[in-house]
Amino acid sequence: MAKRLTEAQIRQYQGDGYVHPVAALSNDEVRDARAAIEAFEAKTGKPFDYPEKSKSYLLFDWADRMVRHPAILDAVEDLIGPDILVYHTTMWIKDPNTPQYILWHQDGTYFYLDPGLHVTAWVALSEASVASGCMHVLPGSHKLGQFDHQDDPGEGNLILRGQAIFGKFDDRVGVPMDLRPGEISLHNTNLVHCSRPNNGTDRRMGFGISYIPARVRDVGVPSGSAMLVRGQDHGHFRPEQRIGAEQSADAYRNHEDLMTQFRARQDAGAKISRDVSYSDVS
Repeated sequence: MAKRLTEAQIRQYQGDGYVHPVAALSNDEVRDARAAIEAFEAKTGKPFDYPEKSKSYLLFDWADRMVRHPAILDAVEDLIGPDILVYHTTMWIKDPNTPQYILWHQDGTYFYLDPGLHVTAWVALSEASVASGCMHVLPGSHKLGQFDHQDDPGEGNLILRGQAIFGKFDDRVGVPMDLRPGEISLHNTNLVHCSRPNNGTDRRMGFGISYIPARVRDVGVPSGSAMLVRGQDHGHFRPEQRIGAEQSADAYRNHEDLMTQFRARQDAGAKISRDVSYSDVS
């Protein structure tokens, strides 16, 4: 019996490659997470960007709680089973009236997982509407296999590497996955999706959590790492651990180590690169 999703939602995920919206976080949980992110920005005088926006659960209490949130994990378990690892997370923030975008792409292009059973839970921490640049998806595209991706050096591209599918879906609009704060969407690693600039009045804030079943094998070089958040680990990835207190020197050193490994793995064969500096980390 499913824990969170209905049978119709599970069938939609299998057939279309996505399901939304799914209620997950309370208003208080949304408020507290957003407040923590914006408090960090106020303290440091910089936007919540790289390196902290990636694998944030290794640095911040709010992110650690979120990747383990029972409502999110119950929905993910309905799709990939009870043994669940967090492979990666990314915080996606689009400020209003900025040219930030993400081109058509598939999430797992450079994740090197076999089989590709990764599911992304996209957690809305503010309204994600069409006006504010919510995700758009191409239903059923997860069944078309892996497309060739090229690197997009555009400064407005929110994906660090900038991988994108060119020439196939440029004229497609897709189906919008609009969300209210506290709701999540779930999509398959091979689902083709994109998002457009935020023309709204508030920041569009979403936390993308990449979950994989523990039975998935690592076929990348260098080897990958992941954190067990439910069930049993099957031993296919270097186990990640939260080391040190929130934003401590130990936590940052651990984060840098694991992110250096992740970047080397994902950027194998990349035609472009962008500096991810830890020079300002205390």
